Amino acid sequence: MKCPFCGSVHDQVLDSRSIEHTSAVKRRRECFNCKKRYTTFERPEKATLMVVKSDNRREPFELKKVLGGVNRSCRKRSISAETMDKIVSEIENEIMGEYVMEVPSSIIGEKILEKLWDIDLVAYIRFASVYRKFGDIDTFMKELKKLKKEHTKRQKTRVCSY
Repeated sequence: MKCPFCGSVHDQVLDSRSIEHTSAVKRRRECFNCKKRYTTFERPEKATLMVVKSDNRREPFELKKVLGGVNRSCRKRSISAETMDKIVSEIENEIMGEYVMEVPSSIIGEKILEKLWDIDLVAYIRFASVYRKFGDIDTFMKELKKLKKEHTKRQKTRVCSY
């Protein structure tokens, strides 16, 4: 590691700590040359996961795109940024655990829908309307009816399971 103050490559690690909910390590270091202390962060290099689009194009998986879609769906809803970050983190962990080289974009979309279903049905419909490309009011109404039926079914299941 190169000292940010004097450029020396000789240092000593004073303290190492894992950063919660990530695979990063925070290290506190002291330079042998100038005796100043500084902090470094180490993260394992992740293999680039490619997303296979519906037209068979491939592009690198970008977490910020997933977060952007979730943010747009949840706009003006009472959903905290922390909750949205948690959703995106869960999706990333699931995808990285299940896929090695390529993941179909449809899988990512379905995972987002699954997470949104559990937290906010309006956000779910917003995302579904773009993801599933509702072309007309009939398609939209069909999805709303399906949503209402499933929601009612889940409500009954919750009541019966106690």
